[in-house]
Amino acid sequence: MRRRTFMILLGGAATWPPVTQAQQRAMPVIGFLSSRSAEESSPFVAAFNQGLSETGYMDHRNVVIEYRWAEGRYDRLPALAADLVRDKVDLIATVGGDASALAAKNATATIPIVFLSGRAIENGLVASLARPSGNLTGFIMLGAELGAKRLELLSELVPHARAIALLANPNNLRAELSIRDMQEAARARGVQLPIVKAGTLSEIDVAFDSLVQLHAGALIVGSDPFFDSHREELVALASHHAIPAIYDWREFAAAGGLISYGTSLAAGYRSAGVYAGKILKGAKPGDLPVQQPTRYELIINLKTAETLGLTVPQSLIARADEVIE
Repeated sequence: MRRRTFMILLGGAATWPPVTQAQQRAMPVIGFLSSRSAEESSPFVAAFNQGLSETGYMDHRNVVIEYRWAEGRYDRLPALAADLVRDKVDLIATVGGDASALAAKNATATIPIVFLSGRAIENGLVASLARPSGNLTGFIMLGAELGAKRLELLSELVPHARAIALLANPNNLRAELSIRDMQEAARARGVQLPIVKAGTLSEIDVAFDSLVQLHAGALIVGSDPFFDSHREELVALASHHAIPAIYDWREFAAAGGLISYGTSLAAGYRSAGVYAGKILKGAKPGDLPVQQPTRYELIINLKTAETLGLTVPQSLIARADEVIE
């Protein structure tokens, strides 16, 4: 009786919204799980939001994005993924390498997951690229898999280098496999490949200091989200030590790095946003094929090459997607 009286005082039963309608108006929540840091990821977050907007979703308008950043500490990812699952998000987008995707996969078998990953099948994320089934789908972002091509490009740019060092993060799930692949490629080209490892900023400093003792004439910075988070420091160290270096993403060359070769991170994030929007609209992850890159970017920083005293071959410039002068 008291409930009926209260509703009448508010203007009648017709003006009282049922709880179910209020629940239906609640915005879906996307959990955004990254092994990187928020500071260096702002352009990629913008790309993800662009992809979402192409499907009609805008953060804080009709969708909410909850961010979780591991800041290069891969051991934090399982707890961050479990936190998103406890929050009962509607979808998890994982970026920053295989470790993020695996952490989310291990945390839930029901919440849809859209990943950016290097080896989706090898790591057990999906059984098939064409029909991934289950609750995961996403995009292949070839990073370490392009190591042999980066070695080829760097050898062409620095032909006198008889030893080309590889900087690898031992905490990366694919580190040892990438090192083996690179060693095989180096043997085929007849160059030495000393390995320097770093999983912290202090270890990066030590790794660069060791390049002189290793007689390294050039450096390949391995594909790793931790290195991506510290691209400014890596580029500065390469400049300080006057070591020609090649990187995986164009953002390194834009920051002053000598040369980069890889897929577009921004394009990958945008595509992940599109898939996230499609799933929120009702698409099943298992029905969305895992997509592979079709385009690779070669970026050359001529200003850095001049500083290092390098002459970039015209054949290399002709193949570049962008030349920074």
